[in-house]
Amino acid sequence: MHDQAQEPRLIAQSIGGRGLVVRRYAEGLTSEGIWTITESSKPMPHGVFLLFAKGKRPSVGDIKDFVASNPVVSLVHDPSADAPIRLASNHGEPVAEEGLLDQSANEVSWVELLREGLAFDLNGLAPGDGFAVPNVEHLFDLKEQPGTARFEALHLAPGYHLAGGERTMPVARGLIALACDLVQHFAGIEAIAWPPSKSASSRQYFESVTTAWLGGGPFPALGLTAFRQTFDGALQSVGLDFWLDQELRIEPPLSTDKVAATRLGVRLINQLMIVGGVEGSERIVAPDGSRLVLRPSRNGKFIRVWRE
Repeated sequence: MHDQAQEPRLIAQSIGGRGLVVRRYAEGLTSEGIWTITESSKPMPHGVFLLFAKGKRPSVGDIKDFVASNPVVSLVHDPSADAPIRLASNHGEPVAEEGLLDQSANEVSWVELLREGLAFDLNGLAPGDGFAVPNVEHLFDLKEQPGTARFEALHLAPGYHLAGGERTMPVARGLIALACDLVQHFAGIEAIAWPPSKSASSRQYFESVTTAWLGGGPFPALGLTAFRQTFDGALQSVGLDFWLDQELRIEPPLSTDKVAATRLGVRLINQLMIVGGVEGSERIVAPDGSRLVLRPSRNGKFIRVWRE
């Protein structure tokens, strides 16, 4: 299991100033999905990806309109406002000045947004390059796999000053809440990709389940986590370790009926998100009245579930 909080921390330590942090962070994933920063070899930053049809990504101006219409969100930094003055000769040709930072459109393609006291970076705005669609294995309310042939993405992530705290509940909830705000404002968002669970959801599904959760409802276990079948027939969660440092594993024969096992997994994940994981052996009663055992694996990375 990898350390989800390590990558932004490495970036923050290796690069000093605010402007350099975000410029190089934005350049780290190109539109082809190639990682270019040499300070770290991990391929994916934290955050959520908002998928648009190619050519439909919003600009900084569109984000300003979004902020103006949303009382809980503010724009705290716009790099395009810091673009250097361009010098020209008497004939109109641009004049290069030594030491002047060359900020192309691709370099000025992000803004910093503040929501309820937490800052988040929104990268990939037009007219700069967008982000490639991340690896997706689980679909929710989508008929086909979103791919780079049709889509390009914005990347929303916690600001660099939150490095090391990306998985804390206030920051993660703030990230999802801001993503939900953007989905509600921009009709061009067609899908939302969440890398920890390797999942993509339709805009309607994402808005529905996350709004319910943020309002006090159940955790969206189908969306912010997912399930896969293992080679030995168990049903195992994907992405729960982002939230709890543990994955749920429903052992056979309890996992034989995949539909029933998935329903059980959804219920268990919602409960685990409330109590914060499992450290010792526990016994619970399943919805069908049977008694279940929950016990951490020897390495502590899995919560194993079987019928008593």
